[in-house]
Amino acid sequence: MTEALFAFDKSWREKGFFFLAGVDEAGRGPWAGPVAASAVILKPESRWTELNDSKKIPPAVREQLFDEIRREALFFSVQLISQDIIDKKNILQATFMAMTQAVKELGREPSLILVDGNHRIPHLPARIQEPVVGGDGKSASIAAASILAKVTRDRWMIDIHKQFPQYNFASNKGYGTPDHALALRRFGPSPIHRHSFAPVRAALAPELPFQPVA
Repeated sequence: MTEALFAFDKSWREKGFFFLAGVDEAGRGPWAGPVAASAVILKPESRWTELNDSKKIPPAVREQLFDEIRREALFFSVQLISQDIIDKKNILQATFMAMTQAVKELGREPSLILVDGNHRIPHLPARIQEPVVGGDGKSASIAAASILAKVTRDRWMIDIHKQFPQYNFASNKGYGTPDHALALRRFGPSPIHRHSFAPVRAALAPELPFQPVA
């Protein structure tokens, strides 16, 4: 499986796209906290036997790969877009903002951008973008970006847990778990909740029906 990820990227480099950047996001679904995006340009010779979609890797392995990718990548960037901007712009546009900033802060212009999903990134040249559905399980560069984005965001949520321990962010990372739903109903939203998301809006207006996560 891992070799297939690197073979996928190699096939694009053989077409002349040497500075190939993988781009992915983390945190579109949570009820709280920022959305993260990363862009990564790997060395062609880089190899990690456990590299995969960040959601399919145990946390300890993600942490190890996070450090190794940052140390060995030619260029990388990780950007966070706050919950306030998510509420103002909507989550899709905030995600595009994070991706755009990540690419622009890479340190060099990529010759090709492989984007996880079925969308191109607005405000970046379409001619150098290739959407890849399920890309974090197909491309080594996108998988690496998914790890950087997820670990960065997870660490942010673990750190903010100290300020808002009642929501158990260190464990749920802001996602809509049963314990998060109960805490939201009991304590109301915190300053880092996404007030535009339906479960948070329901907690702001207790008279409205609220359905905890099953």
